[in-house]
Amino acid sequence: MRISVMGTGYVGLVAGACLSDTGNHVSCIDVDKQKVARLQKGELPIFEPGLDEIVARNMRAKRLVFLTDCGDALRRSDVVFIAVGTPQSEDGSSDLRYVRSAVETVCDHVEHEMLLVLKSTVPVETSAMVKEMVKRAEVPVHVVSNPEFLKEGTAVSDFLKPERVVIGTGSDHARQIMADLYAPFVRSGNPILFMSNESAEMSKYAANVFLAMKISFINELAMLAEKVGANIHEVRKALVTDSRIGAQFLYPGCGYGGSCFPKDVLALIDVGKSHGMQLDSFKAVHAINERQKRVLFDKMKSRFDGQFQGKTIAVWGLAFKPMTDDMREAPSVTLINSLLDAGARVRAYDPVAQPEARRIFADRIELNGDPYDTVKGADALAILTEWNEFRTPDFHALKNALTHPVIFDGRNLYNPDSLRREGFVYHCIGRRDPS
Repeated sequence: MRISVMGTGYVGLVAGACLSDTGNHVSCIDVDKQKVARLQKGELPIFEPGLDEIVARNMRAKRLVFLTDCGDALRRSDVVFIAVGTPQSEDGSSDLRYVRSAVETVCDHVEHEMLLVLKSTVPVETSAMVKEMVKRAEVPVHVVSNPEFLKEGTAVSDFLKPERVVIGTGSDHARQIMADLYAPFVRSGNPILFMSNESAEMSKYAANVFLAMKISFINELAMLAEKVGANIHEVRKALVTDSRIGAQFLYPGCGYGGSCFPKDVLALIDVGKSHGMQLDSFKAVHAINERQKRVLFDKMKSRFDGQFQGKTIAVWGLAFKPMTDDMREAPSVTLINSLLDAGARVRAYDPVAQPEARRIFADRIELNGDPYDTVKGADALAILTEWNEFRTPDFHALKNALTHPVIFDGRNLYNPDSLRREGFVYHCIGRRDPS
């Protein structure tokens, strides 16, 4: 098939590359000329394992191209994916200006019957708006809702081997084409779920908000465990062995971040508000997470009696999770801003997210290329991302490098008793802090 993907952000780039890898001819379109110029050279704007190889392979085969001038590509396309950004407005609602602009562009160029697929995460009922917009096209345009369920760090695998594909459409024509398009990705028998546009739109939010709820649940329980002297890891074992509950997304820590969970929780709250519903449980999920992002700073504040002037805090991990350079809504940003506001100096290290950190913080923090150089002379170490290289560090070298052997672990990587025997003061999540 001939496919166009409008938007070369995280979702559009992964989708376009993977669709081209099964033999489709894909044009990825973006209005950002600098980004497109980089992509045409094979330079990816995001870090995602395995994506660079797929992009390079399909560019060589001339199945994947990157464009700013979209007219010819749209006129030739059988399927157009809308994968533009839907940023969060100040009131928590999704800003759909880029979706509307992309749809208008498609309507300006379409010349034959085609599918318009909403791949961007959009509020429920967006498909109804788009169906009204495409009525001005002179040929049939079938509007399809096809939410993505990609996890940063494993997005390529998630697309190539999806647990499920959700497709919302009332058109038999669209249903057949989408079934053919996704057939190579579900040969192992995982389902393609056909439903209404509205159900497909809600499925995306339902999944993300439920997972966010699990994280906020375990984090609030962890804070209670600290107060009463329980060990959240022992409590967690009792929870996850219950087959009704399951183990995933029940790890206590310093809060969730990224481009999906924070935005999607607020967007679903806004949808409820527009229909006269308060959705109090979802509001609590968001409030708990915002509070959890400050837990490490509160522990530091207690440790240093609120005095951060002249203190240097080392930070390991800046991305909101491993295997990505994404710092959107990352707990590291909340902590670093709090430390800077309190007068501390911050020195940080991350295997891949340092360019993004430089964009966010400029020269307000020191970025270091080596984790042990980062902690040299620091008054404490804070761990914000569970990169594998942080799991078994040289504790002897770490202790010697720190001015004070104090660790604030936002990801519970270490055994508290072992570290205390090594001479560290170790603060973690969900286990009572040392007195």
